[in-house]
Amino acid sequence: MGGELILASSSEVRKELLEKSNISFLSVKPNIDEDAVKTSLLNENYSPRDIADALAELKASKISLKNPDSLVLGCDQILEFEGLILKKPSSKNIAVQQLMKISGKKHTAYSAAVIFENARPIWRFVGKADLFLKNNSERYIYDYVDRNWDSIKNSVGGYKIEEEGCRLFTRINGDHFSVLGLPLLEVINFLCIRGVIDG
Repeated sequence: MGGELILASSSEVRKELLEKSNISFLSVKPNIDEDAVKTSLLNENYSPRDIADALAELKASKISLKNPDSLVLGCDQILEFEGLILKKPSSKNIAVQQLMKISGKKHTAYSAAVIFENARPIWRFVGKADLFLKNNSERYIYDYVDRNWDSIKNSVGGYKIEEEGCRLFTRINGDHFSVLGLPLLEVINFLCIRGVIDG
């Protein structure tokens, strides 16, 4: 592998965003224990924003060590609600509980991207968006989770805003792509400046 862009992620949403932007890349899963890293960083009083940045850097670093001639894009997204980090729901009941807790309130998405070359970071950005949920009825939340479980079970927050999950919200302040887990416009601008893609 020489000179290409590598996405240090197996996220289908991130892959789709790059593919639909007509950007050529390889996808390589970094295989790190994200929960252990998050716990360690929380114990060191890292902010949710800085945890997203650190995880994106760790993912890019791991893949870059084996592919020094490539640009390696690491990404991570953290959702913060009232000082707590939201997690991927492990069951339908937990998804319902989490959505009930954040219903009618604001939570914040931090979406970090770090690009490595020659095993060192050369670019980074953290996008931010504030998401405001409606006061959704318990019945609708139960029905939503039941209908969409296969799609949302691997989504932080227990929803996918690009699908039926958009009905849960009143508004979003900030970057749409950061909500999806990749600050796409900033990544594209960097790749254009570097001459990786035309623009």
